[in-house]
Amino acid sequence: MTSKELLYVEDALGHEKYFRTQCCETMNRLRDGELRSFVQQLEQSHNTIFQSLYGLL
Repeated sequence: MTSKELLYVEDALGHEKYFRTQCCETMNRLRDGELRSFVQQLEQSHNTIFQSLYGLL
């Protein structure tokens, strides 16, 4: 992996971590169970992407 590719992966990991954090914070503020479930699915999707990117390192 080139240094430029490594920088891209590191940047993408940071974005996915941010999205996961935002999803968790949003879930804690939501009262509607259906919306909470939807945001939880989003968080899980971002976690899967994060793990895939991390696996490239």
